[in-house]
Amino acid sequence: MLALILLTLLAAGAGVLSGVVGTGSSLLLLPVLVWLYGPRVAVPIMGIAAVLGNVGRVIAWRRRIAWRPVVAYAVPGVPAAALGAHTLLSIPPTVIDVALAAFFVAMIVLRRRSVIARRRFGLWQMAVAGAAVGFLTGLVLSTGPLSVPVFTAYGLSGGAFLGTEAASSLLLYGGKLATFGASGALDGTTIVRGLVIGTALMSGSIAARRIVDRLAVHTYDLLIDLVLAVGAATMVATAVR
Repeated sequence: MLALILLTLLAAGAGVLSGVVGTGSSLLLLPVLVWLYGPRVAVPIMGIAAVLGNVGRVIAWRRRIAWRPVVAYAVPGVPAAALGAHTLLSIPPTVIDVALAAFFVAMIVLRRRSVIARRRFGLWQMAVAGAAVGFLTGLVLSTGPLSVPVFTAYGLSGGAFLGTEAASSLLLYGGKLATFGASGALDGTTIVRGLVIGTALMSGSIAARRIVDRLAVHTYDLLIDLVLAVGAATMVATAVR
């Protein structure tokens, strides 16, 4: 019970972070959840929580959502997320830990080199990106640092970016959770933990709207790289343990 209370407090702070910069909640919470429960339990819990966190951002920015890129991104992204989730459930937990760590480090490199952000995306590029990020979302969950430059490359910023990215992610996580449910990975305890943590995330996401326009770009970059580095280190420690 104490662990869940502390996770709820951490989730509220993570919700504020993701509500401000569009990502970060999973990167903060997933390593802690893996440490406490193991990756096979942690990822479904975080999947439920991430759905509620994105609901919070959709509520906060519902009037600014651009629905065309949402559809283009989610149509291939949802089945790709389901495929990624199925892959996750069929590989050893230690492999998941190492894959998460490697993925977090790779995202730091990609972000620093602006591999995605240099391009200007149309709807078909959004569809391709949705399929790729969707599979990774199903497999490793936390792909916010990749989806951020995808949606900004489409020309979105501020509330329009936050709402549109959240709506797209919400659909991808739905596909992933459907796979978990069909595979029997969502028992009662997992669902309750996910709902409690997700409610805190949603509250933080809604509350963050007031500070969105006050965040400097260099501060955003530093926050994302910091949580990626911490997440990678925690995954390595979990795999070694």
